[in-house]
Amino acid sequence: MKLPHFLSSYLKHSKDLMASHDEGEAMSLAVGGDYEAVGMLEFQLLKHLGLQPDHGVVDVGCGSGRLAYQLKDYLTGPYVGIDVVPELFQYAQRKCQRDDWRFYAAPGTTIPEPDASADFITFFSVFTHLQFEETYRYLQDAKRVLKPGGKIVFSFLEFRIPSHWNIFEASLQDTRPDKVLNQFMDRDGIRVWAAHLGLKVEQILDGDRNYIPLAQPVRWDDGREMQQAGSLGQSVCVSFAA
Repeated sequence: MKLPHFLSSYLKHSKDLMASHDEGEAMSLAVGGDYEAVGMLEFQLLKHLGLQPDHGVVDVGCGSGRLAYQLKDYLTGPYVGIDVVPELFQYAQRKCQRDDWRFYAAPGTTIPEPDASADFITFFSVFTHLQFEETYRYLQDAKRVLKPGGKIVFSFLEFRIPSHWNIFEASLQDTRPDKVLNQFMDRDGIRVWAAHLGLKVEQILDGDRNYIPLAQPVRWDDGREMQQAGSLGQSVCVSFAA
């Protein structure tokens, strides 16, 4: 049986990295690098959006645990990390050492958690690698799992942000049939999806602006430092059940 594109491409990508790098470096590169910096930015963004220690979080596409590692000493509520690559979420589980947290393999584009069980459902750098129908299915199930008053937070690429263009150009140059998909979305489409799903878009944050207030400086692997405010580089949509 043929594997879904997002599963086959990421399994190969992760396997290649693990074969050519030590574990720590491979686990960072598998989620795009800057393990500490991006994890801290994601954590500070969620706090800015209202994440409380006793909240429940479902982290779809948790990877090797960038966000989970930053949450481990803050979150007392339940955490669920889902990913398509077992080696990644197993690494996250070992690194976080939270026996009360659950990590498991993603079963397609569904979230096998109870109805109304999560305060925050995150998709960081997930929809950037999925086809539109797959993203819509995920959002459909996320609404089911979301508690009243909870929030769905996802990052995305868009052509209106000039700094995202180089990602599109790189995809143009990469003609490998098994390459990882880089998908762009537009805001009109997101709002139409939200209307059909019974979601409300609370805000969309521009990927080229510093939209995350920082409690402490964040240093990137190349030495750059963000102070007072920072950005993931991707745009972010925040929505809730209408």
